[in-house]
Amino acid sequence: MLHTGSTQSIQREFDDHEEIIVNYLDSSFETGDPAIIRHTLFQIARAHGMSELARDTGMAREALYRALGENGNPTLNTLLKVAHALGVRLAIKG
Repeated sequence: MLHTGSTQSIQREFDDHEEIIVNYLDSSFETGDPAIIRHTLFQIARAHGMSELARDTGMAREALYRALGENGNPTLNTLLKVAHALGVRLAIKG
């Protein structure tokens, strides 16, 4: 269920639908492609609101854009903070 639509269309779909966010993230992680995972997180973060996410993570808004943006490479710490702020958790499945 990878999305290629605009941030606005993704935001409308995500509003009050935590399960959709979880499925979207799960689909991106299943690809095993770091660029797709980062892009998915970036789309969700933008739909959530970067200023709100910065406040909720305790990170600077600019740091979030750098980590999740096109050339970003978020640390595990950043991934965990973002996931927590979005109300989801990262898990390893076997």
